[in-house]
Amino acid sequence: MRIAKNFGITRMRLVKPEIFDAYRIEGIAHNTADLVERIEFFDSLAEALADVTFAAVLTGRERAAKRRVLRPRDAAEEVVGRMGQGPVAIVAGREDSGLTNDELDLCQLLVTISTAPEHPSLNLAQAVAIMAHELWVARGGDRIPLKPPRNRAGPATHAQLEELFTDWQGALEAIDFFKTRQPDSVLRSFREIVFRASLDGREASLLRAMGIEVVRFLERAGLRPRRKAD
Repeated sequence: MRIAKNFGITRMRLVKPEIFDAYRIEGIAHNTADLVERIEFFDSLAEALADVTFAAVLTGRERAAKRRVLRPRDAAEEVVGRMGQGPVAIVAGREDSGLTNDELDLCQLLVTISTAPEHPSLNLAQAVAIMAHELWVARGGDRIPLKPPRNRAGPATHAQLEELFTDWQGALEAIDFFKTRQPDSVLRSFREIVFRASLDGREASLLRAMGIEVVRFLERAGLRPRRKAD
């Protein structure tokens, strides 16, 4: 149920489930009561697919008969492309025994998820989640904009960066960092690192504050920072 909610699946059909406990399902997958109420029950897969115009079935089993087999991404593109022609379905079998050959024959397309050959088995939830995600992406899910930062800040200004460099130079002098190094070379490299980071104003202020606090800590500890004039 949670997978269905995650990826915009609004209808579900079950064929002779051995156990169905709506209360338990809702207890595990919160906020799915509306989907649980819409579940339809059938006595056979043929009945469940009666009004479906295209069905793709998840299977990891090799078949001798020549059948169309696609990976989930390509299969999702085809399924979504056929949605305008009528109802479509993704079929998944039993957790323990999968689907029979007769049940597979009811579907136009086989979908097999690539795995490491030495460990080919996926459980039902994993397989359904992979296929549901690919369907979501094929329907444009990845084009939904990501949430922007809560506190968006503009790029750091030249003045902010120069203050940052000045205070960090003071911090490095305070800990004798230049004792065996060339100050100009170090500071130039430090500038390049900061420039590549493309800091925003908040980040520049935070980084500057770190440099300032180095000096203040030494002062509070009774260690007088070394100055250029010393």
